[in-house]
Amino acid sequence: MTATELVYAYYAALDAGDMPGLLALLNEDVIHDINQGERQMGKRAFAAYMDRMGRCYRERLDDLVVMHNAEGNRAAAEFTVHGQYLEDDEGLPAAKDQTYVLAAGAFFYLHCGKIARVSSYRNLNDWLEQVS
Repeated sequence: MTATELVYAYYAALDAGDMPGLLALLNEDVIHDINQGERQMGKRAFAAYMDRMGRCYRERLDDLVVMHNAEGNRAAAEFTVHGQYLEDDEGLPAAKDQTYVLAAGAFFYLHCGKIARVSSYRNLNDWLEQVS
């Protein structure tokens, strides 16, 4: 699978809610740099993060574009997030089924045919303005 195919497969599994399929694309010790947050390590931490996201948000991605370098070990994705804030997330405003639309992106490091690092980026201030 090429770098681009791997990242498209990641987002296809994410959009389908296929967590086993998504986790199968990750290295066991995957690094996850959370938007304006901490760095987490490992599939278990990644799965826990995704569980929280699934409880608090319903999101659909559009306009996905994926690019990769010549070596095929780094990739970038840009997309639009269409979301709904379902349940209070720690340290954020109260959830009242607010909707939002955000430009977003992510960077990937790939190793041995798996995703070894995911760094996600969204504009938190834009999101806060939309849900407040």
